[in-house]
Amino acid sequence: MADGRLQQASTATNAADAITPVENTDRGHVRISGADRAAQFIAEHGEVTFDYEEERRVIRRIDIRILPLILGAYFFQQLDKSSLSYVSIFGILEDANLTSMEYSWLGSILYIAQLIFQPLAAFLLVKLPTGKVIGMAVVCWGTCAAIMASCTNFGSLLALRFLMGSFEAMIAPSCLAVTQMWWRRSEQTLRASYWNAMNGVTFIVGSLVTYGLGHIVSTKIYRYQTIFIFCGTLTFLFGIIFLVLMPDSPMEAKYLDERERIIAVERLRANQMGVASRQWKWDHVKETFMDFKTLLWFILIVAISIASGGISTFGNLILKDFGYTNFNAILFSMPTGAIQVVMIIGSAWVATRIGRKGIVISGLACLPTIGTVLMLTVPRNEKNKGVLLLGYYLVQCLGAITPMVYAWSAQNTGGDTKKKTSSAMMFMGMCTGNIIGPLLYNTKDAPLYRPGLIANLVMFVTVGVLGLLIPMYLMFLNKWHGKKREEVGKQANVVDESMVRRRGMQDSKVVEIEHNEQVQRNIEDDNGLNDLPDLRNEDFIYVY
Repeated sequence: MADGRLQQASTATNAADAITPVENTDRGHVRISGADRAAQFIAEHGEVTFDYEEERRVIRRIDIRILPLILGAYFFQQLDKSSLSYVSIFGILEDANLTSMEYSWLGSILYIAQLIFQPLAAFLLVKLPTGKVIGMAVVCWGTCAAIMASCTNFGSLLALRFLMGSFEAMIAPSCLAVTQMWWRRSEQTLRASYWNAMNGVTFIVGSLVTYGLGHIVSTKIYRYQTIFIFCGTLTFLFGIIFLVLMPDSPMEAKYLDERERIIAVERLRANQMGVASRQWKWDHVKETFMDFKTLLWFILIVAISIASGGISTFGNLILKDFGYTNFNAILFSMPTGAIQVVMIIGSAWVATRIGRKGIVISGLACLPTIGTVLMLTVPRNEKNKGVLLLGYYLVQCLGAITPMVYAWSAQNTGGDTKKKTSSAMMFMGMCTGNIIGPLLYNTKDAPLYRPGLIANLVMFVTVGVLGLLIPMYLMFLNKWHGKKREEVGKQANVVDESMVRRRGMQDSKVVEIEHNEQVQRNIEDDNGLNDLPDLRNEDFIYVY
């Protein structure tokens, strides 16, 4: 008996030498009713075994095609959204006859629109092809951004910002959905950090573009109108490219051959999250609202978004009040982008290496806390410019927290509808915070902006505390699922293959054989493709 097990283990370990379909004598017998579309795809095409090198080639092809497209979508969303901040120091308040409070509302209205349309976004992402949904959203908000150049008063600007926000409501949750759909859980944190790092790239590129366009003086149009036209036109053109190149799912990726598509789907089974069902399930929605961990992440994202919303809208004005000129304020905001890129990708790398996101989030929260204290306590004068600028840059490290929360929540949610509704809740929290954030700042509080900065300080402390508490609850859920596995005759302690690096997968397969478990599970027995929400899937393992 022991020799038989060792022989099986050797066969699994040497799978690299032969990539063969798993024999399925009766594919029609596979139960796919109510399951994920990936289960039907595997049932129709057959299961395959594959080695590390072949999987790596498929990942490389996915990274080369899919990653640049979602990076671009998120970049242009952030560029158009942030254009209001760029034009703030080029006279839009005077040219469009805006009061300070009206300017604040232009910042908040976009997030109000996103908040309102998040439930619709979640529904469309479940029911409709993901690639087409994202592409049309990019085209529509790019059009709105360009048309906004024709607005010369508060009412028209408010209406176009609302429309733009309604289309942008699709982008962040769809980028998260694409990340869940194409990559294993061990790969998702870094990929999510890449597209979130576009926030920082936007700071750099947007500042450079604004610096250049801001020098254009015309007697026919205002400088803010030139910036709106430029950003909107580029976004529209990218949207057309996105529609042409973006596949809707791994099962429908025509640029991959049949074996590559099967591998792209098969490798996601260990996620226990599903791929795409195109079925809206109300029991998933109910579980989302009853899920305590989702509520904790919602509070976490609201807290960091309150701080982020105020700083992103009033950042250039705060820099200007340090004693810099309009153009110097723009130039000094450029390192902010570099800081965010480094912090977002660097923190994601650390979290991936140590397998702990809660600790990383708490550590990140310390940096903006220190920066806020500096901005609150250091006097505003020529001598202290450098210290104040250091405090401002430390506050910008907050940009690394939001993508970490997105990835953390996404990796701990299973079931297609629940994934989309949970993501919608996260982005509704983000919108809520970004609505509140700018309203805590007022130009009447210049140059200190104490009310807004004190509110930010409270939010950063809250984020740090939640980063330490949430993993404790996830540990409890893992113990609960372990007991449920024992009750149905499964092993209580299992290897989370979705979080194991591929080179270490051979060992985990040997361990499964030693526990008399199948190396390849039948589709009907594999909860990973049965579109189950995580709380009802005893095989789901939560990550900290």
